[in-house]
Amino acid sequence: MPDQHSLLIPQAAQPEIEIFASYRITYTFYEEVRLRQAFEEYCEEYQQLANQHRQELIKMQGDFNLLGWFYRAWNRRS
Repeated sequence: MPDQHSLLIPQAAQPEIEIFASYRITYTFYEEVRLRQAFEEYCEEYQQLANQHRQELIKMQGDFNLLGWFYRAWNRRS
């Protein structure tokens, strides 16, 4: 019994297969480059945000602890 699918799908010539393979490799390469650049940009933004948060934390640690002052006053009344 002959392969029934071969009747429906024409046999591609070898150059067409090579062209498609070349296109697929090129597309995959540029997609990988794009993903790596996007990840690198994300990491840089994350690092900048983390540095900003560290600076804010240092600044907040130097501020007066108003909430702690209220808790001490509340505990004295109880």
